[in-house]
Amino acid sequence: MNKVQVWEEKVIIPTYEAGKPDKNPMFLEKRVYQGSSGRIYPHTVIEKISDEKVDKEYTALFLENDYLKVMMLPELGGRIQRAYDKTNGYDFIYYNHVIKPALVGLAGPWISGGIEFNWPQHHRPSTFDPVEYTYAENEDGSATVWMGEIENMFRTEGVLGVTLYPDKAYIELSAKLYNRTKVPQTFLWWANPAVAVNDDTISVFPEDVTAVYDHGKRDVISFPYAEGIYYKHKYDHVNIAQYKNIPVPTSYMAYRSDYNFIGEYDYGKKAGLLHVADHHIAPGKKQWTWGCGEFGKAWDRALTDEDGPYIELMTGCFTDNQPDFTWIQPQETKNFKQYFMPYKNIGYVKNATIDAAVNAVYDEAAGQLTISAYATSAQQGAQILLVQPREGGGPEKVWHEKRVDLSPEHTCEVKIDREKLQQIPAFTRAAQNNTEALCGLQVCVRAADGRDLVSYRFPRKIEAEVPEPAKAAPLPKDCKTTEDLFLYGLHVEQYRHATYHAEDYYLEGLRRDPADIRLNNAYGRCLLRNCDFAGAEKYFRKAVEKSIRSNPNPYDYEPYYNLGLSLKYQGKEKEAYDVFYKAIWGGSFQAPGFYELACLDAKAGRFAEALEHVNESILRQYQCMKARALKENILRF
Repeated sequence: MNKVQVWEEKVIIPTYEAGKPDKNPMFLEKRVYQGSSGRIYPHTVIEKISDEKVDKEYTALFLENDYLKVMMLPELGGRIQRAYDKTNGYDFIYYNHVIKPALVGLAGPWISGGIEFNWPQHHRPSTFDPVEYTYAENEDGSATVWMGEIENMFRTEGVLGVTLYPDKAYIELSAKLYNRTKVPQTFLWWANPAVAVNDDTISVFPEDVTAVYDHGKRDVISFPYAEGIYYKHKYDHVNIAQYKNIPVPTSYMAYRSDYNFIGEYDYGKKAGLLHVADHHIAPGKKQWTWGCGEFGKAWDRALTDEDGPYIELMTGCFTDNQPDFTWIQPQETKNFKQYFMPYKNIGYVKNATIDAAVNAVYDEAAGQLTISAYATSAQQGAQILLVQPREGGGPEKVWHEKRVDLSPEHTCEVKIDREKLQQIPAFTRAAQNNTEALCGLQVCVRAADGRDLVSYRFPRKIEAEVPEPAKAAPLPKDCKTTEDLFLYGLHVEQYRHATYHAEDYYLEGLRRDPADIRLNNAYGRCLLRNCDFAGAEKYFRKAVEKSIRSNPNPYDYEPYYNLGLSLKYQGKEKEAYDVFYKAIWGGSFQAPGFYELACLDAKAGRFAEALEHVNESILRQYQCMKARALKENILRF
């Protein structure tokens, strides 16, 4: 296939239809959902699912190359409904053949299977709603399906591009999240793939994950061998990476990892799923299961007719927990990429990139090292090497090398026996039954041109660190300093706490220090969100006055920008115009500041000035995107 095929098609899927939305608005201000606020307004709520199955027509979008076929459903939140590996007939994402909602979602209906895309919180409020879409063939032979929406709760915009390349066995996701509002917002992003499970299934976490957290980091346990009580179940050195060992509904999120992958492997089918993304942007690595007990089996029956149990292997960008929200400023865009790919035959991988995956297992009894490799594209004349890297540079020492051909259809296994290993100085007879002899050695899978596709370095002893669980914020009266009150208030606001209120912390801080810049600005912002524009102006003015007490040009120009908004909404447009001009003296608020100036210019009929200012706003956003693109290009090299 010279280029990727993309098309839309009507498909019939057996469906248990959701009921009609309640006509009455639901003000669930103190509801707790996924560890944060379960507030739902202005979304409607559906509280009934039909017991009758009917054949229903959906618009499906398809991408297909020689290796993969992908189906998306824009009418159901833009989810990837199916991801199929043509090389071995394997659905590497759990394929639910029926649409069978349960009342699990924030607004009611939620379905299992596929890959669900969750923002600005988890689960996505509009996960069962239609999204806009388009698709295109690209000049390089790839094709992309674009899906997106402006979400109702915070009015931020999210767009997702799903791309297949002609000669690659992976799905590329390009996400763009844009704060189109005038105030800072919070968000998280979790791509939520489901995978089919059985007694042969294991979740593939990087080996440096030694502990996992519950929601909100309220509880923690060692990983993969759990010791102690977790989700009210006692574990005694039980490997909770294996589905069959978790009898109760359980979430866990990796404490930390320096690796860029997470996955799943079915030893019976000798196939699995890998997710790859830069761990600096995508630290979130999570597993959720209903459990393999009777309770979990009941939920399997509730969510599918024939397709059995599954787990979710959630992957978070700009977040490592639920809730763990990140700020996005006015006019700011967050761009990032994720990759999902099948793999086969090589077991529990030690490292993975979008080019390849590698496993390395030392059998102490046999004294044999087995290296297994998989590639996402055809790699003729690739090299499998065992090397000793030179610290501080210089040429590496190659202890073993083999030329192989790799592809998504053909994997490779290389065995290095004891006699060969004993040529390595560290691997003496005294150490031949000790895996520590391999520490510092590196396994490399290289393309014919010498480029590393993936590598893995045998680690020194990994310290099994288990951190303390998180502590709840103290009550405002118990906070020691005004800085504590500001930070706890910001935390409550950022994490959308269901029962605590950020305003209580800010007001207690202002009672102690009425001139504090940060507290005045933060509390004024709360009033601004609640449309108390005159009240907000009062606090923003206090913040500005304090910030220019000693000099007219402050370090932080956010109070100026916020003051401009409060004046604009009161109709004080001339004064707002002057204040916005001052706000653009600071780089962080130039894009939204120039935009507000352009709006006031246009309203006053100053169209030349409006055009100039809107161009300045776009330029600031473009410069940020250009800088990110430059960084990505540098990282590629």
